Amino acid sequence: MNVTTDTIRVLVVDDDSLVAQSLETTLSGHGYQTAVASTPEAAFDELRAAERASADSPPRPFHVVLADVSMTSEGDVQLLSKVRADFPDVVVVILTAYGTVESAVKAMKLGAFDYLTHPIIEDELIRVVGKAAERGILLAQNHQLRDQLDAQHGLENILGRDRRMVQVFDLIEAVAPTNTTVLMMGESGTGKSLVARAIHQRSEVRDGPFVEISCGSIPETLLESELFGHVKGAFTGAHADKPGRFVAADGGTIFLDEINSASAGMQLKLLRVLQERKFEPVGSSRTVEVNVRVVLASNQPLEQLVGEGQFRQDLFYRIDVVRIELPPLRERVLDIPLLAEHFLAKYNRELKRHIAGFSEEAMSALQQYAFPGNVRELENAVQRAVVLCRQGVIDTADLPPNVTNEGPDQGMMNQIDGHAAAGTVWHPGRSLQDTMSSLESDIILLALEEHEWNRQRTAAALGIDRTTLYKKMKQYGLNQA
Repeated sequence: MNVTTDTIRVLVVDDDSLVAQSLETTLSGHGYQTAVASTPEAAFDELRAAERASADSPPRPFHVVLADVSMTSEGDVQLLSKVRADFPDVVVVILTAYGTVESAVKAMKLGAFDYLTHPIIEDELIRVVGKAAERGILLAQNHQLRDQLDAQHGLENILGRDRRMVQVFDLIEAVAPTNTTVLMMGESGTGKSLVARAIHQRSEVRDGPFVEISCGSIPETLLESELFGHVKGAFTGAHADKPGRFVAADGGTIFLDEINSASAGMQLKLLRVLQERKFEPVGSSRTVEVNVRVVLASNQPLEQLVGEGQFRQDLFYRIDVVRIELPPLRERVLDIPLLAEHFLAKYNRELKRHIAGFSEEAMSALQQYAFPGNVRELENAVQRAVVLCRQGVIDTADLPPNVTNEGPDQGMMNQIDGHAAAGTVWHPGRSLQDTMSSLESDIILLALEEHEWNRQRTAAALGIDRTTLYKKMKQYGLNQA
């Protein structure tokens, strides 16, 4: 690794001002940025100050501490221990006149990177500091990467001050280190995938794969092969062996979303896998074993589906070990400003914009809108606004029309009200079931037309998943002309 010395900060700790000045002069002559502290207390003040950002400058942490200490001194031993504990990305090099093997071993055990003795040879000093600087840069880069991964997969993306969201955070932290099966319940767009990733990232199998599959987005005839794999010739088009998602997730976590969409036959197969962690690929008699953590999610109440005979009771009891319920966004209105600002910062970065914030009217519109698509719909609305905004502050004109009650969703509701006013919803002699079916068909058709037959947007607007929408369209014979 090539290190540019003028970007490396070295803190010299020595109670002898002449020695400290000599070391500072030598290091500065080789391009290092140096500072001096005469006591351990002063050293910690320097380290803490360097970590803090101010309005005028970002943090400028030290990479290397060059400390002249005696390993027989309790204060010096504490200095080394505390630096390693409080500033783990800082590399410590020890300078001492007590150049015994015992002192060196003690220093290394306490976390020193290297050990030099007086008298200091300049070439050796520069060589060791250079190696320590490389180590410091590597530690800083790894720390930054960990923060990025945590921000991408961790709780930083699951924002909320709502009491129920705080309970979600607590459950994530409690259940993640275990191997317990987790069931999440919540509408589409409430963040179930983010929670699943956060659980994985904090689990014992965090270094293993994370595999996500939406059971509702894959045709029933292909789902078994997708999950469990198949062998060559198992069905038409199976030209080669293919491992399934469970094998891909071996040693890690598999997230089964929209589990409520699984057929009765698939539910039975999943029950066995959850009980035994064993299965046979399609077309094979060979049993495959996997070691995988299972997280599941449903966007419909499974107890209701069990009562209706659409979901196996034994499977429900098997997966309902730890339940995490994600509230819809319309029930956590006070979190909308927090989320909106988060997405604004995200898309300012990604789109290289400099939008300052939201007008009072725009934020009020966001908080008054029901968001049937939940957090995902809010994110899309903010992204759109960042793209369209030309005034430096997002206003209502930048928001989607349906959010400001000027667009398709309001029009759709007006049309539904018109049906009711005209008496077309019910008439004498018509059964309740026929009336409800007719109304449901009309609502779905209106939603499809208002969303230009885009199934994903229509499903989000209606608060149902795409699989349910497809089934309803087939049931009522709704096809685009």
